[in-house]
Amino acid sequence: MVLVKDITTLLEEFAPLELQESYDNAGLICGNPEAEVSSILLTIDITEAVIDEALAEGHNLIISHHPLIFQGIKKLLPDNYINRCLIKAIQHNLNIYSAHTNIDSVMQGVSGRMADKLGLTHRKVLQSSGKLFSLTFYTPESEAEKVRSAVLNCGAGHIGNYSHCSFNSRGNGTFQAHNGAHPFVGEIGKIHTEPEIKTEITVPEYLLNHCIQTLKTTHPYEEPVWNIICLDNINPTTGFGIIGELPVPVESQRFLHNIKQIFHCNILRHTRVCKSEIKRVAVCGGSGAFLTQAAIAQKADIYITGDYKYHDFFKADNKLIIADIGHYESEQYTKEIFYELVTKKIPNFAIQFSKIVTNPVNYL
Repeated sequence: MVLVKDITTLLEEFAPLELQESYDNAGLICGNPEAEVSSILLTIDITEAVIDEALAEGHNLIISHHPLIFQGIKKLLPDNYINRCLIKAIQHNLNIYSAHTNIDSVMQGVSGRMADKLGLTHRKVLQSSGKLFSLTFYTPESEAEKVRSAVLNCGAGHIGNYSHCSFNSRGNGTFQAHNGAHPFVGEIGKIHTEPEIKTEITVPEYLLNHCIQTLKTTHPYEEPVWNIICLDNINPTTGFGIIGELPVPVESQRFLHNIKQIFHCNILRHTRVCKSEIKRVAVCGGSGAFLTQAAIAQKADIYITGDYKYHDFFKADNKLIIADIGHYESEQYTKEIFYELVTKKIPNFAIQFSKIVTNPVNYL
């Protein structure tokens, strides 16, 4: 039996909800985490046609990229498409889950999939975000490996392509237990000296609370001691956009045609072709105009995203080519990420891509 919460856990291990932007509403939008999942429908947007498709084909969980609800609902009347979708979903026990800016913010997320389609190598996040902290704690030598492993298994200690990174040093801790205490070592009323391991681990901000709770539950002391120091470093593995390189340079006009084909664009809007060939490529799924200067600073030859306004195109300033492929077009392959996350852990589970093209933009 597979429950809704089993699926959402898989998705959130990959794209934690803590990474979503403050305006966002990722997560389980509608439904019951304890409900059994019969089958899953994958889509970019929730529309009435998608709801009807799920019901007609027997799916009781929809996973979308864009949340159905962004703002609070004060009245649930069938006077707009959002409310009508919710009403029908509730009436038919349909579960709806969305992963939005949280899956935009991980390296292998939306922009990472764009980079996959383009075959980019030597990738890194275009604009990193999220603080890093140094978590230090002290554990008796006999328990140090257990506690350290528990914290590292939360996802802490990742540095570049290395995981489970920590620094450990030996020393002696002292304390005196008073009446009412239940010391793991030592005696009430006597000063005790205990050989301990001091462990230091780098933790991203979104994992900090989880790591501390794990530390508290696995540590043998009644009152474990830990220190948290905010680092000047920015987390290089989370943020928006990806920049990478093509294996070999491609002539600019040819590359623009390649983009149009790869992302199935009816129209591709772009700035002046100021580069003779393309080697270094920046991408961002969705509305990415805010990263123009980051792409220039990273010396991209071209920046591929969606939703550029007229005046934003001027920001290219002949320093790179801006290619606006459209919002939907840049995010369409997000469904593949959902599919792979679920089927990798639950092979042969019933999961289907929606046949509905939810792109609200049409071209004449």
